[in-house]
Amino acid sequence: MAQPAPVLAEGLARIQKDIDAAFDALLPVPQDSRARLYEAMRYAAIGGGKRLRPLLLVSVAELYGVDRHIAVRCGAAVEAIHVYSLIHDDLPCMDDDDLRHSKPTLHKAYDEATAVLAGDAFQAFAFEVLSDPATIGDPFARAELVQVLACASGANGMVGGQMIDIVAEGGGFDLPMVARLQQLKTGALLAASVEMGAVLGKLAPEGRTHLRAYARDIGLAFQIADDLLDHEGDQDKAGKALRKDAEANKQTFVSLLGPDRAREQARLLVEQAVDHLRQHGPEADLLRALARYIVERDH
Repeated sequence: MAQPAPVLAEGLARIQKDIDAAFDALLPVPQDSRARLYEAMRYAAIGGGKRLRPLLLVSVAELYGVDRHIAVRCGAAVEAIHVYSLIHDDLPCMDDDDLRHSKPTLHKAYDEATAVLAGDAFQAFAFEVLSDPATIGDPFARAELVQVLACASGANGMVGGQMIDIVAEGGGFDLPMVARLQQLKTGALLAASVEMGAVLGKLAPEGRTHLRAYARDIGLAFQIADDLLDHEGDQDKAGKALRKDAEANKQTFVSLLGPDRAREQARLLVEQAVDHLRQHGPEADLLRALARYIVERDH
């Protein structure tokens, strides 16, 4: 499996450190009965995950000269939504997983009630951070950031996609329906990360077309790569249970297209995504490398 390009490896290492530091600072454990909740939140949020969504947000923001500290705080908000979704997805009533990021899932390390509350708390936490003047002083930017993330997180985004995914168990979906499912479940939060970076950069909506196209293509490529990993990946490298889609008889890009066609489709999407950045110079190399890494990763 190819290693990330140097610019991406450096970017991933830096954003992982920055997001861990942000969560560490924003989630101090109180000396009262809420301590277990905060400890559980820190367990779920610190020291795990690739942080691709914050990396997208920060990288886009930095194209337009945004202060990194501001972008990282916004990235932590996006990651909080992602963490909450993983906590809830892992619960017995959902995917019933025992392993996440190579360690016991939150409900296994703590208990189901604590996991539910930690997920709930992360959802609120995301909007606490985004609406805080300490994150960004411009009230109009704060309002737009909240609106973008809220739309991507709820019934018209990630949660709606999760519902479709549950309905999909047992088969019966065609390729357009699977694409729609993943556009919501996986793609919405990736697209929101790119959009929020553009909001921070004060880019007018009509100037975001190429970034939205980039986000759309990498979102679809990301999910195809995930389906391929579930189909043929190494569980130890993935850090989570694999082969679950086939066991649940879910229709995926791999089951509908076959591994070879799915892999080729992901490569074509990545090429399109990179082409959408042609108006940018070397300052967008990290975004280009990230797009390529999506189909090369092994976890």
